Amino acid sequence: MPEAATAPAALGDSEFDRDTAVIPREPGVYDTDLSAGWTIFGAVNGGYLLAVLGRALADTLPHSDPFTLTAHYLSASRPGPAVVRTETVRTGRTLSTGQASLFQYDTEGREVERIRVLASYGDLDALPDDICTSAKPPAIPPISQCFGPEDGPAPDADQQPIAERLMLKLDPSTIGWALGQPSGKGEMRAWFGLADGRDADPLSLLLAVDALPPTAFDLGIAGWVPTVELTVHVRSRPAPGPVRVSITTRNLAGGFLEEDAEVWDSEDRLVAQSRQLARVRRG
Repeated sequence: MPEAATAPAALGDSEFDRDTAVIPREPGVYDTDLSAGWTIFGAVNGGYLLAVLGRALADTLPHSDPFTLTAHYLSASRPGPAVVRTETVRTGRTLSTGQASLFQYDTEGREVERIRVLASYGDLDALPDDICTSAKPPAIPPISQCFGPEDGPAPDADQQPIAERLMLKLDPSTIGWALGQPSGKGEMRAWFGLADGRDADPLSLLLAVDALPPTAFDLGIAGWVPTVELTVHVRSRPAPGPVRVSITTRNLAGGFLEEDAEVWDSEDRLVAQSRQLARVRRG
């Protein structure tokens, strides 16, 4: 008999929710455990890290939805125990602002700050529904015509465990780099979701903007592209279903490039935007 279909994970009952969980120790202090499941070649994904701090801030502040977050990545995080410290900066009627930092210990037992975030939170459901925009959804073929890691050589699960946790289907026009033929345009487009079927929410959008292969690959540059700074704007609560992510870069100079991302939901709404500055390490 064929195997029964697995029901999609519900919000709050997904591997993403468990792996971004924070446990209050005292007011403004949270314990967490960074999962190795969200790493690639040993590096903890920056969007996953931002979601961990975003969850702690949602617990700290009187408003629960991230509107804007700016993160500076100060040192490389590693899987394992970490401490998040939060502080309320200002509380208003429609927006509240806070900051958060994630710390780990080095081999000599000294505390090291890994990432620092300044963020404003509000209530996405209270926003008016007026829209005046020239932005258009990216033209991406249907999911069935796009390609994921499973469509090529089997990915090394030990080196790319994050690939097993994502539903990522790349636009065929942006995968020339994987065939040794990068376009040089600095573009990536893909359908994005969580592998267990959990629908997107504001916190998972923080992961979505940083989950695609770096645009440096499309410029013909291989190697690690670590994030220096990442700013995310969450514009709306996403509708159920996979989202479309479009990322572009226009300027690689001095060993750094910017990446601008847009995330569109199943109802053709622009639900998140981001810009990050990343260092390009060739080779």
